[in-house]
Amino acid sequence: GPEGRTARTALALREAVAAGGWTLLDHPMLALDVAGSPAFLEPDAVVVHPDGGWTVVEIKSFPMLDGSADPAKVGAAARQAAVYVLALEAVAARLTPPPAVRHEVLLVCPRDFSNLATARPVDVRAQRAVTARQLARLTRVETIAEELPEGTCFDPERPAGELTASVDAVPATYAPECLSSCELAFHCRERSRAADAVTRLGRPLRAELGGLGTVHEVLSAARGESGDPA
Repeated sequence: GPEGRTARTALALREAVAAGGWTLLDHPMLALDVAGSPAFLEPDAVVVHPDGGWTVVEIKSFPMLDGSADPAKVGAAARQAAVYVLALEAVAARLTPPPAVRHEVLLVCPRDFSNLATARPVDVRAQRAVTARQLARLTRVETIAEELPEGTCFDPERPAGELTASVDAVPATYAPECLSSCELAFHCRERSRAADAVTRLGRPLRAELGGLGTVHEVLSAARGESGDPA
């Protein structure tokens, strides 16, 4: 499983550092703590330098034309690689002394429109810092679990009524974007509709409406029936 691969990757990195030469790990498995739960990641490659430092290698299919690539695609690759850097730093922190995880990743792409590869270093310090801040702000699973009612369980084998009650015990803020990323989106959408919540119309609109939380409140304010008439 992923846990075993993660352990083998950590062992391979430790052995590569001890060997003191160049080592390339092809598709290693890393783990990153996300709000108290491990997220397993698989970078394209990790290079171990003779001095013990580690570099993430990110391989992409978009071309580099005359030495440069689409900035938007490079930015997306940098954000992805920054997550791998954070995961590698977690592995390095468990070694003594901890190896240096380089914040310049190696981006490998096709050269022009050929089948030849080319590469360039990409500094991901900014992306790494942003990702680290975002991860630090996430509510941990343990904190969420402590706030759930006693006996709440999300086992899919439980009766439908009990499972629905458990899901309803967790507050959720639905937005249309949820439909593309969450299997519970339809359930939350029904709850949002029942509550007349404006979030079902989209987060940008919700942000514009300030303290108005329901469609009824919005319409009432628009007609001048509530709120500050000015």
